Amino acid sequence: MKKLVIQGGKKLIGNIDISGSKNSTLPILAATLLFDEKVILKNIPFVRDIVTMCKLLENIGKKIIYFSKKNEIHIFPKKNKKFIAPYNLVKTMRAGVLVLGPLLSKYGKAQVSLPGGCAIGTRPVDLHIEMLKKMGASIEIQKGYIQAKVDKKLISTRLNFPSISVGATENLIMASVLCKGTTVIKNIAIEPEIIDLVSFLKKAGANISFKAKRVIIIKGVNKLNGLSHAVIPDRIEAGTYAVAALITNGKITLNKIDIKNMSNIFTILQSCGAQIKFINTNSAMIYRKKNLHPIKIKTKPFPGFPTDMQAQIMSLMCLTKGTSYVQEDIFENRFLHVSELKRMGADITLKTKLAIIKGVKSLHGAEVMATDLRASVSLVLAALSTKEKTVINRIYHLERGYENLVQKLRKCGAQITTINA
Repeated sequence: MKKLVIQGGKKLIGNIDISGSKNSTLPILAATLLFDEKVILKNIPFVRDIVTMCKLLENIGKKIIYFSKKNEIHIFPKKNKKFIAPYNLVKTMRAGVLVLGPLLSKYGKAQVSLPGGCAIGTRPVDLHIEMLKKMGASIEIQKGYIQAKVDKKLISTRLNFPSISVGATENLIMASVLCKGTTVIKNIAIEPEIIDLVSFLKKAGANISFKAKRVIIIKGVNKLNGLSHAVIPDRIEAGTYAVAALITNGKITLNKIDIKNMSNIFTILQSCGAQIKFINTNSAMIYRKKNLHPIKIKTKPFPGFPTDMQAQIMSLMCLTKGTSYVQEDIFENRFLHVSELKRMGADITLKTKLAIIKGVKSLHGAEVMATDLRASVSLVLAALSTKEKTVINRIYHLERGYENLVQKLRKCGAQITTINA
């Protein structure tokens, strides 16, 4: 099993090119099941989750040609289809459930394994299933699989999500684009990754519009046309490297970012002492002049502070002068990194959804265990801040979501090595 060995104490200085968004690429890949024509996707991050989703598409009935040097893939239809998302592929990736809506919409049947992935909470698929049933689908859970079918085609209707869900929003948008009539979905998630999915579908001929901030109207079309689409930059990756600059008291320029989509992250970082110099609409330099300030944050659906940045910001808060408060309002089990940070000298108290972080002068090296994708990278950030050696186990989580993390950090001066143990 792979490990990361990090010798901290280096100020990270340099430039980092941000990869395409993993969380945008996954639903767009699922949406290609709606197409009978060639689709070209650009700015694709070749991380483990993306490779797994591509294998899933190939298993269902797509031909995929990879151009890894250009971060590009070409997706073609094939005649033979299976309509199944098997456990051996979906077990490591919760996004596998996103093929449910497209398969039902296009082919009227689907067999999808209940999802796996990070141990950050249940993330139930109940909402996906409930809404698809309202569109006429017959769905049962049998032997760990979602067994779904529809007599003819899904029915356009009016849907109102009882709670905001990114995955359910994506699934129902994809399920609706080929329906006859008009589907209205209220209380949707509006993350940039969802806007990117909508943009992709509209470029292919889908008729989608926003009636209000969280209300979307989808008028069904007969088919989608082949196209070429570049995925948006990964705002979470960019935020992670911004924290790396601050936690090491370094200076990193982030290139190939979308500053507009970064505003909720940058605002919080500035409130705790970050200096951000905007070079142009796609580049920003992050550093700090003085000590870090304690902050209070709550994770919320976009445009609130993203849950995917919670672990990283907590590592940073461990080194402030004063007490910070982080409330996790999205997932019920996303504080698994706390026990590992405490092994490194952090002073953190948990009270249900609230983490109380009392700043310490410094963290120290230790052997720690990664529990999920963002927890993994929070330990990397903490390790970079120390003057000692840290060993991080189970780093396959990192490979699920960060493209060339070791190389990008090394380029800025980090002493970080991957070893096979």
